[in-house]
Amino acid sequence: MRVWKWIGLAGVLAGVATGAAVARDERVRRHYDAAEIRERLHRRHDEAVAREVAPPDGPHLGG
Repeated sequence: MRVWKWIGLAGVLAGVATGAAVARDERVRRHYDAAEIRERLHRRHDEAVAREVAPPDGPHLGG
C-alpha cells in the first residue's frame, strides 16, 4: 500500500510542476503587446516563404 501512496504523491507533484510551467509560459506570452506579436508573425511568415522559394542546398538527385 505504501507504493501507491508514493506513486500518488509523485503524480500530484508532476501535476503541480506542469501547472507552474504552464503559468510561467502564459505570463511570458501575455507580456507581448499586439504590435510585437504581429511583427513576429510577419517575420516568421516571411522566413517560411523564403525557405519555400529558395532552391535546396546540396547535390541534386535528378534521374
